[in-house]
Amino acid sequence: MLKDLILTNKKVFFASDMHFGAPTVKESKEREANLVRWLNLIESEAEAIVLVGDIFDFWYEYKKVVPRGYIRLLGKLAELSDQGIKIILFTGNHDLWMFNYLQEELNATVYTSPQVIEVNGMKILVGHGDGLGKGDYFYKLLKKVFTNRFCIWAFGRLHPNFGFRLAHAWSSKSRISDITSFDKETDYLYNYCLELENKTHHDFYLFGHRHLPIKMELNEKSTYINIGEWIIDPHYGVLDNQGVELRKYV
Repeated sequence: MLKDLILTNKKVFFASDMHFGAPTVKESKEREANLVRWLNLIESEAEAIVLVGDIFDFWYEYKKVVPRGYIRLLGKLAELSDQGIKIILFTGNHDLWMFNYLQEELNATVYTSPQVIEVNGMKILVGHGDGLGKGDYFYKLLKKVFTNRFCIWAFGRLHPNFGFRLAHAWSSKSRISDITSFDKETDYLYNYCLELENKTHHDFYLFGHRHLPIKMELNEKSTYINIGEWIIDPHYGVLDNQGVELRKYV
């Protein structure tokens, strides 16, 4: 990934939970244009762009068919990749069916589980955040079904017109878009990071999924950051040689 990366004047940028494709084509295109404007703004400073899951509200790559749309975003990511900027994507609970299309077209690296970035002696654990920690057992069961090879193969046997309609109907029921509060006593992702920190130290824990921008100390040496979403209140993370900063995009 970005092991032992030395940052001087360059930075690593993180964004999550754009849910492109929802709730309408018009709103999705407006959100896509907003993200592309952000990419234009940061490209001169970027060593890497990391999109931390739920980029798409639904994504499935048939062998010869991929979801239509998202041309502006994919074109911009391809341009950045051609410039030598690293493109790193994490799957989320809405777009976990990424296979090889984005790797081949964008020269992107795709991860399906949290990964560690080591930069200037700092350790940053990065992932989407779904299915981590205690609780939410129904979703964990569903994820095992959705990532089962036979189930993936079976879905691929559906005609795309029916398969995508079915998936978008399911996706609309499971989308998180109205989280307005945070309680560290009960938040499963925060407590997952807290428990992990008691076993293995990381300087920063950086996740999406919760749709709520949060920056909070786990202890004197470790910080939990949730970079929020791009549907209502866009935020993003910036990693430089000093650490990770949470910023609002306006």
